[in-house]
Amino acid sequence: MSAPSAASSLPVAVFLSPEPARRDAFRHGCGGRFLRLLVVESAEQAAELMASESVDLLVLELEGYNRGLDLAALGQLVVSASGHNTAVLAVCPFTHASWIPALNRYGPVDYAIAPLLDEAMCDVAAEHLQRGGSAATPASLRALLAVRTRMQDAIADIDDLARMPARVCATLASFPGVAHAALFEMKASDDLQLVGQAGKDGLDMERLLGPAAERARSPWRHAFPGLVAALSGELCLLDAPEKAGEPELAMNLLTQDIHMVLGIPVRLSGGAERGSICLMFEQQHWFSPEDFATLAALAQLAGFALRTAEMARDTEQLAAQVTRLATTDALTGVANRRRGEELLMQEARRARRYHAPLALIAFDIDRFRQVNDRYGHAVGDLALRTVAAVVGGVLRSSDQLVRTGGETFAVIAPHTSAIDGLKVAEKIRAAVAGTDFAGCDRLTISAGVGQLTGDEDPDKLTLRVDAALARAKRAGRNCVELAMS
Repeated sequence: MSAPSAASSLPVAVFLSPEPARRDAFRHGCGGRFLRLLVVESAEQAAELMASESVDLLVLELEGYNRGLDLAALGQLVVSASGHNTAVLAVCPFTHASWIPALNRYGPVDYAIAPLLDEAMCDVAAEHLQRGGSAATPASLRALLAVRTRMQDAIADIDDLARMPARVCATLASFPGVAHAALFEMKASDDLQLVGQAGKDGLDMERLLGPAAERARSPWRHAFPGLVAALSGELCLLDAPEKAGEPELAMNLLTQDIHMVLGIPVRLSGGAERGSICLMFEQQHWFSPEDFATLAALAQLAGFALRTAEMARDTEQLAAQVTRLATTDALTGVANRRRGEELLMQEARRARRYHAPLALIAFDIDRFRQVNDRYGHAVGDLALRTVAAVVGGVLRSSDQLVRTGGETFAVIAPHTSAIDGLKVAEKIRAAVAGTDFAGCDRLTISAGVGQLTGDEDPDKLTLRVDAALARAKRAGRNCVELAMS
């Protein structure tokens, strides 16, 4: 930083703002604080002034600038200021704190968070000149490295994905000065969920922000840094609660002894917003370029953690869907033959282990081929679905209905004797016989019932029950027969 002119202890400053009102306000409010105050409206003018004379301080009023359009020009101005040994103070709105790390990539930049009263801005500029900027100490760098390492460790254990958000928040709460850390995830376009929080006892983000259903539409979505970062993708640094312009929010934060809140957007590798990290501080904290770099890395790791957890959930859901497709009859929604064989084997083992009865019922729809031939397969399919629904409504929760073939079904009935199995089969027969079927005449079923005996193989039980079903058909159909031992 260049020293103030020898003729005076007052410095020379350049104030840059695209807003005429801000230039006039700074000139009238702070002009007396400087030996010379040069007020300009463009980066080119500021660069020319620094090239032509010694300037101690360059103040960048960023309100009115667009980072996407203006960063390159202002960044080159920072490069020029660094070359002329001119200190740079960036004054940015609290909802657009992304300017700070973006400008820091071009050179050393101190910052102040707007809104600021003119007098306060003058004080900040004077303090900046006296302080001469700040740099991270070796101790703080070691602390940042430790936080980053802990975050990597927290997301390394992918075997416990349900607890990953909590571990991530616990790690974030160890960032220097943090009293409370929270992680938000955007589940859908208007569904912002709090997936984890950790830190100060008694501080609950749910109570602070209200129900999740209202979060994306909260009146504080433009004021609370955690919401701003998640919904806009902007780094948001609220260094004094009253700057949010929301008295109730400010009061709630101050009641919890929170004096600074930082919201960091969490993105996927493709750049799409995914959520945010929200850090709350009991004291104001100055962030060095190394702090911002570490926070960006932590947000990237948090995004990876959320994506990993989501992929694991998707994999589990896909596996469940594949299992369901492999074990469920597509037409009726009941267990298919393969699943039925597995269930019968499981129940047979359980029955032998606990010496409990197990009954098997086999039934099919009488003269079903005639239904297909006379009314068509669409009506036949509807009849099969109706039979499955009617029988499902009769069965107990412990019974398993299985479609074993075209019009053939089975019921696996644990803790059921042969006599009780007959009663269940008769209830099924009566329920089907009393049902009106759309598009065709009434239908009936024939059934065979058997009980597992001793160490009988389930396949042998199935053969006995099928034989009983055949007898029921020979007996005139619409009846139930008990399998012979």
